[in-house]
Amino acid sequence: MSYSTADSLPRVTLDDVRGAQKMLTGVARMTAMEGSRYLSQLVGAPVHFKCENLQRTGSFKLRGAYVRIAGLLPEERAAGVVAASAGNHAQGVALASSLLGVRSTVFMPTGAPLPKVAATRDYGAEVRLHGQVVDETLAAAQEYAAETGAVFIHPFDHPDIIAGQGTVGLEILEQCPEVRTIVVGIGGGGLAAGIAVAVKALRPDVRIIGVQAAGAAAYPPSLAAGRPVSVDNPATMADGIKVGRPGDVPFRIVEELVDEVRTVSESHLSSALLLCLERAKLVVEPAGASPVAALLSEPGTFEGPVVALLSGGNVDPLLMQRILRHGMAASGRYLAVTLRLTDRPGALATLLGVLSVADANVLDVSHVRTDPRLGLTEVEVELHLETKGPEHCAEVGRALREAGYTVIE
Repeated sequence: MSYSTADSLPRVTLDDVRGAQKMLTGVARMTAMEGSRYLSQLVGAPVHFKCENLQRTGSFKLRGAYVRIAGLLPEERAAGVVAASAGNHAQGVALASSLLGVRSTVFMPTGAPLPKVAATRDYGAEVRLHGQVVDETLAAAQEYAAETGAVFIHPFDHPDIIAGQGTVGLEILEQCPEVRTIVVGIGGGGLAAGIAVAVKALRPDVRIIGVQAAGAAAYPPSLAAGRPVSVDNPATMADGIKVGRPGDVPFRIVEELVDEVRTVSESHLSSALLLCLERAKLVVEPAGASPVAALLSEPGTFEGPVVALLSGGNVDPLLMQRILRHGMAASGRYLAVTLRLTDRPGALATLLGVLSVADANVLDVSHVRTDPRLGLTEVEVELHLETKGPEHCAEVGRALREAGYTVIE
């Protein structure tokens, strides 16, 4: 690695990424590139998915972890490695360590999804559950490294990690040489930085757009300030990009080479996940679907052909269930309404008859009779309905009002 005389931060070069690509031969898969007819029509230009959700361990993280651990000195390998992660980085470090014959310890939050904990153990790591949030887990891992001499493997703030992730960019140029725009999710910045290094060196005309969840967007204020700054209490369903502060090394690269960083809402994230599942038959986690969310939110602002990077597919089934319901609501296919009825025999049956005529499928009904807000003869009914889109939602609401019901929500 070469070093910048301006700030002494290590620089990552195209040669570093190419070296990482050779190192990863036979380790990381060249994942598929799939076209999306729906998004192509929406954007008005060809849109392709780069499917890193189909990578070994279910995300791109194996690439950087393997390159980082493979570059350790023999005495460092002998001391083992340690990492902190709620999921994807944990699994990448675990598998990379096993492939290289290095002992690994991974700290995970106590509330980490059980499938991710089990997968990390299955890949060969010793898993230690510590802390309620990732910051506490990270502190525990760094303390363990100081006590034992194990090498701490950072998820994004190291040049070897960035070089490994940059191999995705080389594959994109090989698989879609006509690409004009690459859209990639950003958390700490390692993936976007690596792709930018590789792509801008070979195709400076390609536009690179980073995407963050609006509730965990540390890059826009950092870029405005010209240095990494922290955001307090980042909150998003996209835990893979829920990072409170950009990494020092990737920040300088993103600042220099990434053309734009956008933010997306939780509704667009859930809609994007639903679209990937229904239209592309791909299981994608919210962070991995963030580029699709950006395309859905502002489809007319991308020059094609566009490559949207699906960075990971490790999503807990229980979270998937909640997100899909959220996505259905955002796309007008799920409707929750609350209304009040006179508490008399047959009132509910009459209401359900109205919904039947409106062709709304009732998923759940909840009665409340004891709320102090209600009159003596009133009952509050909450309905969860399956609908066919925004127009149908409006039709259902209209049918209820015409039947004399007052919809509270």
